[in-house]
Amino acid sequence: MASQKIHQERIKEHFQVLREATAIGIEQRVATIGLHTSACAIDLLEMYLHKAGKIPIGMQVKHDWFKRPHPGQKILPLAERKLPMSFPQKEAVLELFYTLEENRNILVYGHAAKDQVISSFNAFRKLKSFLLKMLAELGEEIEDPDQ
Repeated sequence: MASQKIHQERIKEHFQVLREATAIGIEQRVATIGLHTSACAIDLLEMYLHKAGKIPIGMQVKHDWFKRPHPGQKILPLAERKLPMSFPQKEAVLELFYTLEENRNILVYGHAAKDQVISSFNAFRKLKSFLLKMLAELGEEIEDPDQ
């Protein structure tokens, strides 16, 4: 399936760029960390949802769906409205996406504090671990460069 191959190529590229950024130092490559952790996580989730048959081929998942909901918000969060299906670890996955999205713009466009860079990078690593395991359970093996 062509879309799976495209996801695999992009994920491999994100992993390579993130590996290079960590070799230099994540505090030295803040925008790279913000952009590529977000984009890679989206590619991993989208690939899982396509492979699991949860969303149709061609449907794209957008990073801005993962804005953290406000306490007491009366309508469902955008991520829940756009992705109403269930999947393993969904609450934990969404929480990690909320952390990535919270920090993404400040990392890419602003002046991020060291703890924001570390928080985003750690959230990405946990999210990557969840999603790679979920993909492996569907028979889609993607090599984790951190292992």
